[in-house]
Amino acid sequence: MLTGLETAELPADAIEVGRIADAWGIKGWFKVLPYSAHPEALFSSKRWFLMPSERGAPAFSGVAQLSVKEAKQHSDSVVACANGVDERSAAEALRGSRIFISRSSFPTAAENEYYWVDLIGLDVLNRQDEALGVVRELLSTGAQTVLVLEYQQDDKTCERMIPFVSAYVDDVDLKARRIRVDWQLDY
Repeated sequence: MLTGLETAELPADAIEVGRIADAWGIKGWFKVLPYSAHPEALFSSKRWFLMPSERGAPAFSGVAQLSVKEAKQHSDSVVACANGVDERSAAEALRGSRIFISRSSFPTAAENEYYWVDLIGLDVLNRQDEALGVVRELLSTGAQTVLVLEYQQDDKTCERMIPFVSAYVDDVDLKARRIRVDWQLDY
């Protein structure tokens, strides 16, 4: 195991949030490619769980925990440093590592803001209580986010897309695992 890494178990609520791209500078800092345009989870958590890259010879195996000293925005990425990763070669050894953070470590979302991961799997109903499907994924189109729903029709799996904007979304109830929308079955 590399210096700075401890053997760990991946938390049950772990979410993959990014990947270590490369070493950054000579003092053990490393560059992170976040999977989100707003990587607050990387900044708020001081415990990152790493899994080795699927490509190349892994520098470690299994799951490792990294104790992060500092993470900050730098241009279009994030740079970070961690306890025990004190030189460039140690940071280079982490290249390609996948970064996971416990969902419970994410900062609290503002009112009427949601993490995409919390919306996946929610049932979507219209104002007439007709089931439109289950959120399978979300897409960012630049102008807005789109809910991609999956539903069954005539023994086939079908897809329906609904813009995730207030004009169509009436309510998101995370506890009830439901989204209510102004949308019809034939749209």
